[in-house]
Amino acid sequence: MTTAENSNFLEDQFLIAMPQMTDPYFANTVTYLWKHNEEGALGIVINKPLQASIADIFDELEIVCPDTNTLFRQQKVLAGGPVERDKGFIVHDSPQAWESSICITPTLSVCTSKSILQDIATGAGPDNYLVALGCAGWEAGQLEQEISDNAWLTTPVDSELIFSQEHDQKTARAAALLGIKLHHLSPEAGHS
Repeated sequence: MTTAENSNFLEDQFLIAMPQMTDPYFANTVTYLWKHNEEGALGIVINKPLQASIADIFDELEIVCPDTNTLFRQQKVLAGGPVERDKGFIVHDSPQAWESSICITPTLSVCTSKSILQDIATGAGPDNYLVALGCAGWEAGQLEQEISDNAWLTTPVDSELIFSQEHDQKTARAAALLGIKLHHLSPEAGHS
């Protein structure tokens, strides 16, 4: 596919929910869109923490963590989306590839492997990562229609924002990348 043909796709972009988004799963969210093509799109919501911590995931998967560091108890697992909610997705910044790693950019990958979690537990994993259960998915043309209906803003990714632990600030910070304050936008959608 040429660059011109790919220019309509939003892979490696943020989707920022507009104020009128009423879907309880996506209201006030930022989604990292890691796959988008003519067949549809996949993303991971990056600002919806669950009660579970990374340490809880280690316990659930019987991953031995030699360091009982409270960092893993403080880092929350995210609700990545309503699709495949029982599957873990790890977004990471390491150029190293783990089993099932999908390289999105030279500095960002998505992985679903238990081996990356084992490496994170022992300190051999990537420097920056987020762990999410589930992902968000759109069928062919669905995301484009939702964007046309003013459900989402899009902006290029800021990897520092992906890995920030300040989940309640991510929507405002993502909108600020566009110079927008979401609370100044009308919740009413319209077209001129």
